[in-house]
Amino acid sequence: MIKKFEKLKPETKIITIWGPLPNYLPDKVNFPYIINKVPFKKAENLQEQLLAVFGVKCIDFVTAWEFAERYTKSISSSEVKNDRFLTIIQTLIIWINAKELGVVCTEEIPESIKTYISIMKMHFDIDFEHLLK
Repeated sequence: MIKKFEKLKPETKIITIWGPLPNYLPDKVNFPYIINKVPFKKAENLQEQLLAVFGVKCIDFVTAWEFAERYTKSISSSEVKNDRFLTIIQTLIIWINAKELGVVCTEEIPESIKTYISIMKMHFDIDFEHLLK
């Protein structure tokens, strides 16, 4: 698709939902919508692309939570009783993936991440700890 998109007129906008065009930097993000304009700007790596999508210099707990909550709200129904659960899972996944990519703000695991990992293990038997090794 990228080759076809690149043939479009300059300034043509491509809008994606929840994720950017692979290997390219977004021109604008209004999560869950991501806008790229022709000509596309190539990302040096996945880290650069991720930080551009989030609009930050590094990922901390608050950034992970904010984007997880936006994602949850964008896909949720009027039945909000499971929203918190989904937001917690998404937050953990975002932060753990950011840690794997080396773009978290601190090398230490934030207390809030540790707490949510414990809650998931203790109350739901969902283990995230192996993802941190």
